[in-house]
Amino acid sequence: MKYLILFLAIATLTSIILGFTLEVDYSQKLIGFGVLGIFFLVIPLFTYYHWKNKDIKDYMLTKENLDQMRENQKRKKY
Repeated sequence: MKYLILFLAIATLTSIILGFTLEVDYSQKLIGFGVLGIFFLVIPLFTYYHWKNKDIKDYMLTKENLDQMRENQKRKKY
């Protein structure tokens, strides 16, 4: 999965760069497909790959987490 994401990222960035540097009739399509590839393929695959084994409740601001943060701040003050 990691190599697929890397390959797609390189392919889309190459498409964008080639679209800007080459002076061909379809250069705007290269840029467009590169941007679409980043936003619809690379970013969703990247976020799925890095968040698949994480618990979302650890990152939410619940009452328990806020209380725990306040206790940690009190302990750190001298």
